[in-house]
Amino acid sequence: MTLFLPQRDGAGLRAYEPRAEPRGPAGTGPLTSRTVFSAAHVVADPCADVAPDGPAALDWDATLAFRHHLWSHGLGVAEAMDTAQRGMGLDWAGAAELIRRSGAEAKAVGGRIACGVGTDQLGPDAPADLAAIRRAYEEQLAVVEESGAQAILMASRALAAAASGPEDYLEVYGHLLRQAAEPVILHWLGPMFDPALDGYWGSADLDAATETFLEVIAAHPDKVDGIKISLLDARREVELRRRLPAGVRCYTGDDFHYPELIAGDEQGFSHALLGIFDPLGPLAAQAVRVLDTGGTQGIEGFRTLLDPTVALSRHLFESPTRFYKTGVVFLAWLAGHQDHFAMVGGLQSARSLPHLAHAYRLADGLGLFPDPSLAEARMRSLLTVYGVPQ
Repeated sequence: MTLFLPQRDGAGLRAYEPRAEPRGPAGTGPLTSRTVFSAAHVVADPCADVAPDGPAALDWDATLAFRHHLWSHGLGVAEAMDTAQRGMGLDWAGAAELIRRSGAEAKAVGGRIACGVGTDQLGPDAPADLAAIRRAYEEQLAVVEESGAQAILMASRALAAAASGPEDYLEVYGHLLRQAAEPVILHWLGPMFDPALDGYWGSADLDAATETFLEVIAAHPDKVDGIKISLLDARREVELRRRLPAGVRCYTGDDFHYPELIAGDEQGFSHALLGIFDPLGPLAAQAVRVLDTGGTQGIEGFRTLLDPTVALSRHLFESPTRFYKTGVVFLAWLAGHQDHFAMVGGLQSARSLPHLAHAYRLADGLGLFPDPSLAEARMRSLLTVYGVPQ
């Protein structure tokens, strides 16, 4: 049945004919040519009586079921990252419980998992010194290692506020890497994702910041499995990737240029740790399996599948980029992975109805919904709530 969707240019409603059939099955089995993580969202408990700035209440069954969905397609899960609303509704207590539960589920099914280690238990109000920041990181690192997951050392708002220059980053990260039990992933999250991280690594000049970042890695190459770069700058990622020590991987976090970065060039390629692979999970896995076949045909087939998804990703991650989680959860609801469109902290209201309608149109066109009729019915119900006539 026809849907009438609001347009982003204010030109009223436009008729849209939803897709009748989903994509075919995406296949199963391990991914071999690239290591691929999906940064997974959390499912709020819509019946919990919580304030927007209170502790998060999660629907644990639906949250963990979504992780099993990703593992079933051969993807790794990047847990308790910004996609899970770390720093935007999910506090450290909730993140710690999420890490423990997801770690146990991963162990039970043999799923790959890596979890975010940060300093968010320090809170945003009281300034912290470097000793307190080290202790906060250490506390979270211990929880992740005890869960059996790989650690992702996330960028710290507290460190960005407290550091007086590059030497403070070298000291804090060096301290953490020396005590990490296993090689970690270092995460450089740009200010477009979190404005509080502007000037990370001791400089707002990205060239200078890159040198400090590389100095950290060079001092501890045996403790760095890889780096996740989320700067939305493909050229910079490629240049940085080429300067990594042997054995240190680059995991792209670039939700604008991921097909070309994963496909790579004559001098190498990026693995992936991406928020957009939450809604794209099965299709992303299918594309990597084609890439696994090797050669020019494998690359061309990979790009044929994944290039058309970039328009949706750029839409979800448009400025202000940090609110991309709203679109991710919206698509999970339409796809049937959860029964409601409610988010931790009330962030379902962070994007406009025209934004959401365009996300639906793009995702439906890609065949992302396992049951297109369910997605259509849920989109229609949302339009009704907003008073849009159908």
